[in-house]
Amino acid sequence: MKSDAKHNILITLICSVVAVVIAFGIHFIVSEKNAEKNIKVGFVYVGDLSDAYTSNFAKAQHEIEKMYGDQVETLPKYNVPEDSVEPVLAELAEANCSLIFTTSYGYGEKTKEYAAKYPDIQFCQATCSNANDEPFLSNYHTFMGNIYEGRYISGVVAGMKLDSLIKEGRITGEQAKIGYIGAFPYAEVISGYTAFFLGVRSVVPEATMTVKYTNSWGNYHLEKKYAEELIEEGCIVISQHSDTSGPAAACEQTDRSQMVYYVSYNESMRDIAPTTYLTGSKINWCPYMTGAVKAVLDNKKIEKCVTGNVNGNDIGSGFKNDWVQMLEINEFIVPKGTQETVNELIRKFRQNKIQVFCGDYLGVDPYDPSDTIDLKDGYNENADSSAPSFHYVLQDVITIE
Repeated sequence: MKSDAKHNILITLICSVVAVVIAFGIHFIVSEKNAEKNIKVGFVYVGDLSDAYTSNFAKAQHEIEKMYGDQVETLPKYNVPEDSVEPVLAELAEANCSLIFTTSYGYGEKTKEYAAKYPDIQFCQATCSNANDEPFLSNYHTFMGNIYEGRYISGVVAGMKLDSLIKEGRITGEQAKIGYIGAFPYAEVISGYTAFFLGVRSVVPEATMTVKYTNSWGNYHLEKKYAEELIEEGCIVISQHSDTSGPAAACEQTDRSQMVYYVSYNESMRDIAPTTYLTGSKINWCPYMTGAVKAVLDNKKIEKCVTGNVNGNDIGSGFKNDWVQMLEINEFIVPKGTQETVNELIRKFRQNKIQVFCGDYLGVDPYDPSDTIDLKDGYNENADSSAPSFHYVLQDVITIE
């Protein structure tokens, strides 16, 4: 009996060792397979490398190429109009892409339709908010950085410049006017210029803003023309949520007898506007896009591989996870102490200590005057979605032309 017991124990030990060896071998084989996995990744761009918006996304594409080397073949498609994205999506899907990034808001509807048609492909749509809408698709995702944080800090920098001009007696508080070039009256644009304006007002409470919409993401001549018109109306600072360098050129080419300064978006425009550029902000797309590629390579869920605020198949973040970044500061123009102020504001955003959308303001939905908001109670932007949702124009202080 004792001999049989020993025999059984020996058999059990041998079986356990064999099981461990088999499990290790399977893990090793799978790991080796994943390490050798090669995928194609498509990128759909509304512009090309000549515009700041697309160029900013392309930096993430280049980071992917650098990080993953031969494991990833990238297929970029440039200058794809929002109403003509369908054949491009079909082309990338038929090219056997494992992952497709679409990078402009107007692509969202068609991109989700193609995600339904190609369930084995992961589709990641930037700046949209329909990932969690019905029908919910496990392979359709949305993502965006909390850019209102960067715009607010840019506004503070602009406000500091205006404040210095007021203290020097070069302008009065009533002359602290801001001009803003917006592409479309979307929540994304409205949220951005409101955050910028509230940043300015945190320093110069008398400041006002005028907004002009181009109804285009990338019309250089119209953006420049509208910026010139705003300057003629007496605006001291010009900023934008549009894709070209037109507003920067308008500021730099202004008659020097007329004072004007410029704040950029997506890329520093210091080379174009060296004597008028103050600073700017951008979304850093690298954390999400590189993480999404890693998830596909490892056969994992994207939202499990990217650090941010996850809500279903949507994810976003701000300064806290380096999803938002400030652009360079033109130290020759900004007031002393600007960099220190910027650093402190970034620190506070990372600690969730700043509420931007708050104050003695009444906002009105431009499409529905009965829809209003009192900001005395505050508004928590990006609470439920990575895409901005604040869509109210502040009464009496912001004018739409």
